[in-house]
Amino acid sequence: MEFNRLGLTPIVIFNLIIWVFFTFAYLYQFVYILVTLRRGEVKLPEAKKNHRYAFFIAAHNEESVIANLVQSIKQQDYPSELIDVFVVADACTDRTAKEARRAGAIVYERNDLARKGKSWVLDYGFDRILNEYPDKYEAFFVFDADNLLSPTYVREMNKVFDQGYLVATSYRNSKNFDSSWISSAYALWFLREAKFLNNSRMQLGTGCAISGSGWMVSSRIIQGMHGWDFHTLTEDIQFSTFCAANGIQIAYAPAEFYDEQPITLAASWTQRMRWTKGFYQVFFSYVGDLFHGIRSKRFGSYDMLMTIAPGNILTLVSALVNAAYLIIGSLSHGFLATQNEISMAVGSLFMTFASMYVTFFLLAIITTISERKHIHCRKGRRWRIFTNLFTFPLFMMTYIPITVAALFMKVEWVPTKHTVSISASDITAQDGE
Repeated sequence: MEFNRLGLTPIVIFNLIIWVFFTFAYLYQFVYILVTLRRGEVKLPEAKKNHRYAFFIAAHNEESVIANLVQSIKQQDYPSELIDVFVVADACTDRTAKEARRAGAIVYERNDLARKGKSWVLDYGFDRILNEYPDKYEAFFVFDADNLLSPTYVREMNKVFDQGYLVATSYRNSKNFDSSWISSAYALWFLREAKFLNNSRMQLGTGCAISGSGWMVSSRIIQGMHGWDFHTLTEDIQFSTFCAANGIQIAYAPAEFYDEQPITLAASWTQRMRWTKGFYQVFFSYVGDLFHGIRSKRFGSYDMLMTIAPGNILTLVSALVNAAYLIIGSLSHGFLATQNEISMAVGSLFMTFASMYVTFFLLAIITTISERKHIHCRKGRRWRIFTNLFTFPLFMMTYIPITVAALFMKVEWVPTKHTVSISASDITAQDGE
């Protein structure tokens, strides 16, 4: 029987191969979900020693939020004499530096307009701290100015550092879940990343990944680099990939912090364009090292390869191939593709998008039910928890045009504006409203 009688035209077969590859390549993440549902949250033994830490905060025009973060660090359930807070006010034109000093931070002011971006701020700040406070700190916590910490954050992270891990990440929650359908989608994605990716990885003894802020790195690594050597548009993923490729296991601790999410699609688009472009940069720079790690039987290398690619690459290839087929086939008036074959191709694409929607819908349900106690929503907006189940898949599918655009467009680092000025206690108080 001919393939086309079964509807298996070349483009349909192509789409089927892509779908099968995605299914099997990412099947291990379904196993991650089962691991966490079965074992729950990772349990860390109590630390034998309280270690000394420095908090590093990169801030660009963050006068409305920086003090809240510094205060949440100062209010930690941890010996205050073992914590110092450093803020690098980067090319600020507002009162960020003044507000940070008033809150109790050590402030460095940087005005290098040629080397913009968080990675260069990290390089500058780490270098100064190492020179001015040699051998004082055992590890650094890296945060963004809009973040807030739960009171037990340092105590929980100290447990994992005390076990000997050189790098660790934590539980990333959001302080503005109910601001819009965009912020809700971000929040759910990061909850899922913490609970069903990093928590599961820690349970299974494989490497985790840092993401944006809320992570810790041993001073030994920073000293070895004499600052910070990762300068792609996504320095966090670059560092995670470096660790995976070189056998440095990133740990996870259920230490909760809060992050402000973009509210509008435009702001989200700009941010995720940078992320996607950065993923391309990291993939093409480290693909050889990751394959070497895979050959050395390090599962963390495979996991990280699936994180940075081939998702983006295959999505791009699939979009271009399908678009070319439909356009050229339609213009050929039946010579290259009959109307029936074009209809089958459209149906194949529809099934592909439908399966994507269902997959993200199920992830939204599982994450929302599992992490419902961590979702903080004002009383009048709790309906968004339900509607987010349906809009979350749409948000994730917007990565398709972003993936295509990021490959061809020039993308530069652009700071994200933060305006949600609340304390950690204000977030949890929403549950009682």
